[in-house]
Amino acid sequence: MDESREELQEEAVARVAAIDIAKNSGVVCTRLPHEQREGKRAQRVWTVPATTNAIVELGDHLVCQGVTLVVMEATGNYWRPLFYLLEGRGLRCWLVNARQVKNVPGRPKTDKLDAVWLAKLAERGMVRPSFVPPKPVRQLRDFTRTRTVFVHERTRHKQRIDKVLQDAQIRLSSVATDPLGVSGRAMMEALIAGERNPRSLASLAQKPSAYRSAGLISRTRFLFG
Repeated sequence: MDESREELQEEAVARVAAIDIAKNSGVVCTRLPHEQREGKRAQRVWTVPATTNAIVELGDHLVCQGVTLVVMEATGNYWRPLFYLLEGRGLRCWLVNARQVKNVPGRPKTDKLDAVWLAKLAERGMVRPSFVPPKPVRQLRDFTRTRTVFVHERTRHKQRIDKVLQDAQIRLSSVATDPLGVSGRAMMEALIAGERNPRSLASLAQKPSAYRSAGLISRTRFLFG
């Protein structure tokens, strides 16, 4: 497909690629200067599987074509492999907000047309990139988010364990600062083994700081309601 010289004058990016991303594939549209007709554009649209080898091959192809900007719309988490792998091939990648590339009312909507539309917006400088942190920051954010999830899960399981003990009239949390600490675990293991003597259970305390106050032996009556 070719376009006139008048349209070319409005363009801000000479060699651009746009990707309409789906779960298992992406529709790629490249718009480059025409090799034989000066002042016109050459456009190509094709589908690329969302596999590592296919994306790397796409990156090599775009580099060979001299593409200077790759634009893709944020679609769930499906954009991440394409963005990161193409970025790793040395391409400048932009992730744009879907609100910036809304369809014009009455314009047919297909994956192919969406890719072409996004490419035209990008080459005319009508979209702005969303913030995508650099790789070290992305890794740190992944680690911190994963740790947050694990901490929440650990807290949830602690609460469930305490609820089970409370339902069984075993108030371990009334005397132990941390029921899942070394001392608390030792007491629960003893309970599972059949130990029911409060004084024997209290003797399993590893250190005084594991409990809220002195005189633990006198408080072991709270272990059983």
